[in-house]
Formats: sequence, C-alpha cells, structure tokens
Amino acid sequence: QVQLVESGGGSVQAGGSLRLSCAASGRTVSTYAMGWFRQAPGKEREFVAGISWSGPSTSSYADSVKGRFTISRDNAKNTVSLQMNSLKPEDTAVYYCAATGSFTVAVLPDRYQYWGQGTQVTVSS
Repeated sequence: QVQLVESGGGSVQAGGSLRLSCAASGRTVSTYAMGWFRQAPGKEREFVAGISWSGPSTSSYADSVKGRFTISRDNAKNTVSLQMNSLKPEDTAVYYCAATGSFTVAVLPDRYQYWGQGTQVTVSS
C-alpha cells in the first residue's frame, strides 16, 4: 500500500502562487509515476500534471496549466510538488495527488491506484 498526503492548499487572489506538496509513504514509490489531478464542483476529475518517478524524469501537463504550473519530485524525500503560478479563478478545485504503478505518466484517473485525500485551492478574482 502507498499512502499519499497532500499539503499546501489555500486561498489566493488571481495572479498569485501556491505550492502543493505530496508526501508518499508505505510501499516504495521508486517505480511509480505520480500525478496531480483536480476536481471542481460539478465537474469530473481532470489531469493537471504528472511525472515519472525513476530514471530520467518525464513530465506532462494539461494544456490549461502549461507554462504556469511545474511538477517536480524529490526521490530522497519521497515527495512530489506542484508549483502553481499565475493562478486563475478557473484553477479553483480540490487538488489530488495520485500514484500509479505505470512506469510512465498516465492522464486517466482510473490508471492510478493510490490517491491522497485532496487539498482545496481557491482563487478569487
């Protein structure tokens, strides 16, 4: 089993920044790809960013966040972070960290086996 705990959510004005962190524990995640998803009220959960875990890292982003969000990993600390800049009101959602046994980044939620509890991000105009 893998346990994931997110932190760093909060409220910010449009144009501001937040940094989300996800701490993994339990089974080693050295061969797991990690992803960030978000879900706004009344909407489906959507892929935000992902990063492969081992070897040369490969990251992937949703078009809506490219150039504004950056995903990174720290293998020594078993953490994955999401730096979010130039935030917009439409970025408001609950953000989830997820882990998949797939070696490469997956964009579909059902490809991920482990999920955190989520952290709220609210961006006001």
